[in-house]
Amino acid sequence: MGIWQRMSLIFRSKANKALDRAEDPRETLDYSYQRQLDLLSKVRRGVADVATSRKRVELQINQLEQQSAKLQDQAQKAITMDREDLAREALTRKSGLTVQIADLQTQHAQLQAEEEKLTLAQQRLQAKVEAFRTRKETIKATYTAAEAQTRINEAMSGIGDELGDVGQAIQRAEDKTAQMQARAGAIDELIASGALDDVTSTGPGDDIARELEAMSSQADVEAELAALKSGSTPPPPQAILPSEEAPKEPEKEPGA
Repeated sequence: MGIWQRMSLIFRSKANKALDRAEDPRETLDYSYQRQLDLLSKVRRGVADVATSRKRVELQINQLEQQSAKLQDQAQKAITMDREDLAREALTRKSGLTVQIADLQTQHAQLQAEEEKLTLAQQRLQAKVEAFRTRKETIKATYTAAEAQTRINEAMSGIGDELGDVGQAIQRAEDKTAQMQARAGAIDELIASGALDDVTSTGPGDDIARELEAMSSQADVEAELAALKSGSTPPPPQAILPSEEAPKEPEKEPGA
């Protein structure tokens, strides 16, 4: 296969695919139905034209028959008046009219047969058009329903994908929440066990330092209360250093 043949084949295949995408079966069916209606209208006009021609021939036959009857009367009168020559002339004209009438009757029979044939064709075509119209509407309704169902399915598929993404995000959020809760619980356990200092505590040091500080504060309160009762100036509070022993009183020098 030559390069031009391949290019032509590719072009035709792509054009065919583009036409398939652009074609709407409902529009095609409506167009076909309209074409059939146009054809039916032409057949009806044909039947009407043949019927008109037949009627015109009938009128001509009637006129010629009236003329033939008139010539017959004239020939009869001519015989009664002993005018054989006039009777012969009238009968000669009558004979010519008889030939014309015979020809018109033959034409009339042909037109009548043609009219009957076209009328039958019109009836059959009309029945086919009506059947096609019913089938067309059924196909259009089915196609429209299928198209709507396809759109619904596509929408549901998109919603399903979106819900799947949302579900994954929720799962990740739950996992992170559980991880943070576990971490907070672990820190609480470490603080409770003393393995980790509680930075939110109001006093520095460990538990021993806090207990000693509480005892010092209580001793200061008791000393100040006793001083108030005795009316003397309360001694300054003595701070207890954390994690250290209390300072020993200095030894008195001899003779002090």
